[in-house]
Amino acid sequence: MRRIAALTGAAALAGFASPALAGTVTITVTDLRNTDGVIRACMTTVEDIFPRCIRDPKSHRTVVPAGDNVTIRFDGVEPGRYAIALLHDENEDGKANRVLGMAPKEGYGFSRDAPVRMAPPKWDDAVFEVSEGSQRVTIKMRYFL
Repeated sequence: MRRIAALTGAAALAGFASPALAGTVTITVTDLRNTDGVIRACMTTVEDIFPRCIRDPKSHRTVVPAGDNVTIRFDGVEPGRYAIALLHDENEDGKANRVLGMAPKEGYGFSRDAPVRMAPPKWDDAVFEVSEGSQRVTIKMRYFL
């Protein structure tokens, strides 16, 4: 009987030490100028590489068709601080095309509608907190041209 009680107590303590549950982040993309190509999405916790989070092997990434209503869903998201970068890759060449090597030719968007001023947004402008459960984020696509 004492052995059962000891195992029950250990199991209860293990429950308190369990990690936070992973959740879901659902992104609604608005203001696409057309339905050409795809939307490339990347979500990372690594400030130093944002918005090029493809360099983060633990990042959440996906590519979805552009359309009238675009929703992107990342499952298995651990609680933490994240930032999201979107690219409307209209010609599906896998890169952010630029005009004269500087201004973006294709659409882009960032979490918290982080502003773009002659360079990608700062981490602090795009970062948001993800907790357990489901979270919804809306990102407006922007076009320079």
